[in-house]
Order: sequence, then structure tokens, then C-alpha cells
Amino acid sequence: MTLDTAPPPTRTTAVAPVRSRPRRGPGRFGVHAFLMAVSLAFLAPLILAVYASLRPYEETSEHGYFSWPDNLSLDYYQQAFTDSGMTKYFVNTLIIAVPGVLLALFFASFVAFAVARLRLRGSIVLLMLFTAGNLLPQQVIVTPLYVLFNRIPLPYWMSDSMTMFDSYWAVVLVQTGFQIGFCVFVLANFMRTLPQEILEAAIVDGAGVWTQYWRVTLPLCRPALAALGTLQFTWMYNDFLWALVFISDGDKLPITSALNNLRGQFFTDYNLLAAGSVIVALPTLVVFLLLQRHFIAGLTLGSTKG
Repeated sequence: MTLDTAPPPTRTTAVAPVRSRPRRGPGRFGVHAFLMAVSLAFLAPLILAVYASLRPYEETSEHGYFSWPDNLSLDYYQQAFTDSGMTKYFVNTLIIAVPGVLLALFFASFVAFAVARLRLRGSIVLLMLFTAGNLLPQQVIVTPLYVLFNRIPLPYWMSDSMTMFDSYWAVVLVQTGFQIGFCVFVLANFMRTLPQEILEAAIVDGAGVWTQYWRVTLPLCRPALAALGTLQFTWMYNDFLWALVFISDGDKLPITSALNNLRGQFFTDYNLLAAGSVIVALPTLVVFLLLQRHFIAGLTLGSTKG
């Protein structure tokens, strides 16, 4: 009697496929070269301003701005900071920009929540109205606002002029009103991407409308709020029109007006003016670096959905 013995099974090891690295062709190299050229084109004015601010005006007037430097120093920065009185103007700008950003984000989040999460009738029309407000040229309403602010009374502790005109309140109000439309548009579209189940679970747990807004929805919008806050602070910080129209007292003007103090009546040292411009631009750069992670996250939200 013979027994048939089968050969023992052999173990086969699965070999993972080797992924070939994408080849970098001339097209990819061309894209990188184009992006580098565009970046340099945008950075060229800033680089030239920093370079000019480190050189004496006599040297640039003799050899030109694109010549090799003989002497580099930070004297112009110290002179620009002291001669223009930038400390006072920095404080004035913060008094205008910080409340303006907070009020714009706060009121815009209210409207965006009502439009995107509460399912109100006419929400699309309301969103279109807020968005269309950004299409109105600001210069069109300069004269009506000037007349209106001169007729709105305020107590003395709020305004030295006893009116809305020549006060920080006028600039903050205009900045907030003009920026709310853009913030509503961005926040409403972001809130629509949030899972509806989170809000439904909060309703089941007995959360009211304020709890749904403040404790459920708003914390999820932190990246979008950070991105908008960075943009809004940059825009309000760099604005010069509204402060020039609604503020007549030179001691209340924002930082953008401090550069005018560096201009002479008959002669302007443009190297000194370049140093002042670099100093004025530093706070916006610091804000962007501090909120860079949230800013980039806010810009890329929703890019992988769909």
C-alpha cells in the first residue's frame, strides 16, 4: 500500500511594486523658472528699497541706485524713526486697525452663520447683497459720509470735536462696514463645508442658536478667521484714504501719514523715505509670520474635498 505524499507548499513572498520617480522634464523646469522669475519681480521693489535705505543719498545720487555700495549703515532707520515720530503713529494705527478687524470678523461671522447654517429664506439674496457691497467704489460715498459724520454728535469723552468727524470712530466704522461684505462671503462659503451632523448633534443635546454659533461653529472656523484677520489687518493698516478724509488733527493720523513727515519742502531724501517705508511695512510682516500656519491652512481649506 503506497501513500501519495504531496510536496509541501512553498511560501511566496509578495514583492511590492517599485514606484518610479517622476522624471523632471523641461516643462517642469520651465514652470519653476517662471515662478522664480515672478517671485523676483515682486520682491525687486522691496529689495531695492532695503538696499537704498542702507546707502547715503550722496552716494546714490553720484553713482546711481544700481551701483556697488561703498558704505552701508542703519543710520537712516534711526533718523526715519525719530524724525517722523512713528511711535505715536503706530499707536494711532493700532487704535484703528485692531477694533476694525475684530468688529468686521465678529459681525461677519454673525451674518455668515445665519446665511450658511440656519437655512433662512432669502439667504442667497442676502449673501449677494453683502458681496455686491464690495463692488461699490469707495470714492463714491466720500462726500456723503463727510457730511453725515459732521452731523452725528458724540460726547466729549468720545470725540474732541463733539462729532463723528475728526475721531477714530469714523475711520473704524467705515473700515468695518466696507470689509464686512468680503468677510461674509468667505466665512459663509467655509461654513457650508462644515459637516451638518455636528450642528444636528448639538441641537439634539439642547444647544440654542447662540451655543451653536459660539461654541460649535465658531471654533471650527479658526483657520478661516485667522486668514481673514491677516488680510483685514494688512488692508486697514495700509489704508490712507479714510484717515485723510475724516481726520483733520495731525496727531491722530495713522502710520501711513508718517511718511509725509520725511518729505522736505524743497528736497526729499528718497533713501530716508525708503528706510521709513521699510519700518512701516515691518508690522504687517510680523503679523503674517505669526499667523502664517493658520493663514496657509485657511487658504487651502476645501482644496481636497469633493
